[in-house]
Amino acid sequence: MVKWFIKIPSWAALSLMMNGLLFGSLLSVWQEQTAPAERLVSEPLVNASVTDAAITDMVMELPRPAGGRKLSYQQWIDVLAQEARSMVAKRPEHLTVLLGDSLSLWFPGELMPGRRVWINQSISGEKTQGVLDRLDLLKDNDVEAIFVMIGINDLIWGKTDEEIVANYQKIVLRLKEDHPKAQIVVQSILPHGGENSTWESRDKLLALQGDRIVALNDTLKTIAAENNAYYLDLYPIFVTGDGNLRDDLTTDGLHLNRQGYLVWRSAIALYAQLELQ
Repeated sequence: MVKWFIKIPSWAALSLMMNGLLFGSLLSVWQEQTAPAERLVSEPLVNASVTDAAITDMVMELPRPAGGRKLSYQQWIDVLAQEARSMVAKRPEHLTVLLGDSLSLWFPGELMPGRRVWINQSISGEKTQGVLDRLDLLKDNDVEAIFVMIGINDLIWGKTDEEIVANYQKIVLRLKEDHPKAQIVVQSILPHGGENSTWESRDKLLALQGDRIVALNDTLKTIAAENNAYYLDLYPIFVTGDGNLRDDLTTDGLHLNRQGYLVWRSAIALYAQLELQ
């Protein structure tokens, strides 16, 4: 009897499997929780090694995404700088960075994919220029991978596509220069909830056309390809047929709920397994 085997390219396998994330994300997390010996424990969003009392007090008062900040921007920078210095001293293997705005900031620490030590270098309300200006905080870290998601706040608060693209190109180039051995993963900008949004600046979201996000994501994919970086396209698994953020994955049409983070977590884990060397 003749047996036929079809070898599916990794990109095709990734596409097929990403479409199943909405059904498999809960199972994936359950499997990790029931087999802790097979993975490294992920670091919390703000590492417990931060011992400075003032910084610890500030960390305990992290703002909610839809509310006012309890920390100034400079205080946020100080917290992240302390966290980065802590990781320099520890020199953990498989150090991986989550870099971005409130979407990344509120990624639950217990949901971060295993076999990596995570450091979250995100700030609520952050824009591309802010990320670019603070990349030096990570310069001394021995990083294996950096997952970047930034740009939605630029779009919401009136930055032009040209400004966003120029900053993004600089961000990727700087990361490649500072961390030549690291895997730089550019993550697509997510859709927003449109008419169903309840975010406090809902009018800003309604003014932001979905087609603009799609076009900008296409450009981010090109930037990644031209700079030997990776591109993780999350947009298709978060968007509805109408071009909006899925209601079941968001709290207010902009930020994600736990189910949304489960989907994102599964996408990162799958992408790392199939694409990253």
